[in-house]
Amino acid sequence: MQAAGGAALSTPPAPRGALRARTAWALALGIGAIGYGIDLLTKELALAFLDPSNPPVLLGGLLRLQLIFNPGAAFSMGENFTVVLTIIAMAALVGVLGFLVPRARHRGWVVALGLLLAGILGNLTDRLFRPPAPLHGHVIDFLQLPNFAIFNVADMCITFAAVFIVWLVAIRQVDLSGASTKESA
Repeated sequence: MQAAGGAALSTPPAPRGALRARTAWALALGIGAIGYGIDLLTKELALAFLDPSNPPVLLGGLLRLQLIFNPGAAFSMGENFTVVLTIIAMAALVGVLGFLVPRARHRGWVVALGLLLAGILGNLTDRLFRPPAPLHGHVIDFLQLPNFAIFNVADMCITFAAVFIVWLVAIRQVDLSGASTKESA
């Protein structure tokens, strides 16, 4: 390709250590599938073995297995907006798969996006397929730390992804491709 005046345009070289597109996709989807599978498995185990009226307390009181069915978001916010939360989750899934993963070549970004996929898929599956109805499904939450909201494995994946993304952006200062975003001094 040539620019005006006959000079050739070149694509900047990939940052050192950048993943190939197929590798990035495989890693993101693999992490997403594993996290999603663990979320589904733990929710089915919670449904099969936990009694909401008698939650087991583990690790000296550090963890309580309190089964609840959450129509809202984190900290039970938005309980009357389940359909809206479902639509937001579907849009987030499309955004991650259609925009972010195709551009990610940095290993850290790919791992973070895989975790994000797992979390979005885990809670979206509940909203689409759990009672009381499609798009109105309640998310199964069952892990509770002292003085904290009740959550699940999908929520953990989303939280870890968010922390990792903040670390990549603010501390490491790298973009999706792995290129530095630090200002030159």
